[in-house]
Amino acid sequence: MFKKPSRHHKPKSSSKILFLVKFFTFFFPCFSVKTKVSMLTSVLLRRLHSQSFNFLRSLPHFCPLSHPQASSLDSRTQVLESNNQIKICRPRNLDQFSCTPISKIHTESIPKHETAKQDDDDDIWLLMQDEARSDVNQEPILSDYYSRSILSHHTIESALSHHLSTKLSSSTLPSTILHNIIMGVFTDDQEIIGAVKDDLRAVKERDPACCSYVHCFLHFKGFLACQAHRVAHKLWSQNRKILALLIQNRVSEVLALDIHPGAKIGSGILLDHATGVVVGETAVIGDNVSILHNVTLGGTGKSSGDRHPKIGDGVLIGAGTCVLGNVRIGEGAKIGAGSVVLKDLPARTTAVGNPAKLIGGKDNPVKLDKIPSHTMDHTSHIEFYDYVI
Repeated sequence: MFKKPSRHHKPKSSSKILFLVKFFTFFFPCFSVKTKVSMLTSVLLRRLHSQSFNFLRSLPHFCPLSHPQASSLDSRTQVLESNNQIKICRPRNLDQFSCTPISKIHTESIPKHETAKQDDDDDIWLLMQDEARSDVNQEPILSDYYSRSILSHHTIESALSHHLSTKLSSSTLPSTILHNIIMGVFTDDQEIIGAVKDDLRAVKERDPACCSYVHCFLHFKGFLACQAHRVAHKLWSQNRKILALLIQNRVSEVLALDIHPGAKIGSGILLDHATGVVVGETAVIGDNVSILHNVTLGGTGKSSGDRHPKIGDGVLIGAGTCVLGNVRIGEGAKIGAGSVVLKDLPARTTAVGNPAKLIGGKDNPVKLDKIPSHTMDHTSHIEFYDYVI
């Protein structure tokens, strides 16, 4: 507490006021004049003396960007007090600390929905929780649903285990049993959780109908089927094939797509709409692949063993496409909707038709300069006269 000044208290010399003006001007050049005046006024109202810098330490301006409410000043501006003499050491890295005025710190709200791609170090789970709270604010009637599905969980694996087990459970297969199975797989293999986050980013970036991460997590059956397959594939590789086939069957019945648990799928996968997708046992799908609805990666029915397609990284497969047999689709290739592919496709080429033919002809096919699974462009550079039969 500051002592109340007496009526006849004489103001101190203007040297300290001048010192403060120089201090704010020299050490905080990024502040506006209005902000500097506001800070200076606040200090003067506190009756500047040897303890005034305790008040300065409480100001958000002295806090690092990573934690706006931190209280330590020593690592940024050293204040040495001895015999009422104050010495200031200028911080070495001013650009590491916030220059946001007090008014903005207390009035600007953090956006709930992030639209741009986050850095790899960002935690999507935290963004999903913010998005869930925003959705609840817009639709309070869904508060219990969001609480059970997202907000009551501490980790993304817990929430995903709960959501998948609820979706895939039945009257004879309780959700508690499925939850324990799925959670056990996620706990044992953290690489699956990394793939889950990559899939979330892929859907958010490539599908304009996806308005938020939490929307994809809760409602996109292509995403949910892909994560259920990751669990089933892990069980299959552990020779727990009965459980793996059970999960495949429930996904087929509930979500209307059929992925054999033996199939190998990379990360960053988009199954857009996903209805009617069929993937065979020995199929392999690379990273960052986009597949639309009613796509079949199947066998020819004439062979056993390794009999299904191998899809390279960055491939885009249009709706209604059939890729049959142990054929290889090169990296960055594009297959037009409704095509039937029976032979290998070179990397960065486009194939359309039944049977599929290369745009530009097999001797001089047109090469794509962009990754089609990222652009999701199904029609550009395909003209009538380009189609060579």
